[in-house]
Amino acid sequence: MQILLCAVGRIKAGPEKALFEHYAKRLSWPFEVVEVVEKRKLPSLELRTQEAELLSAKIPAGAAVVVFDEKGKETDSRGFSRLLADWRDEGRGTVALVIGGADGVDAGLLKRADTVLSLGRMTWPHMLVRGLVVEQLYRAQCILAGHPYHRD
Repeated sequence: MQILLCAVGRIKAGPEKALFEHYAKRLSWPFEVVEVVEKRKLPSLELRTQEAELLSAKIPAGAAVVVFDEKGKETDSRGFSRLLADWRDEGRGTVALVIGGADGVDAGLLKRADTVLSLGRMTWPHMLVRGLVVEQLYRAQCILAGHPYHRD
């Protein structure tokens, strides 16, 4: 199963990138990052729509889609790993994890998602969210392999 992280913005050198790379290099699953950027200054609604179009264009047909959004459902690490395992066992070739921009995620992209998850009620910087998501991917990989990284 390939994991595709589709995100708005380009990550720059710094602690967020170092955190992201620390966990990304630990993944044994095929993993790719796709970054999209809308450079035009647009009103919030138009920006969300345009970012959603850019992100949607990068998601392969048939991929399971997870959108991270503050209004999504909360799950624990075991629940996230079960979700990934279910898609793997169903034969889904790709899981696309989507991180929108600062203005949120367009409703059309939310509707396309197989699931919408929240990382909690707090607001997180979008570049830090990448580190949180990839750490949870690594944790899910460990849970599914019975590795002691994840302990209850």
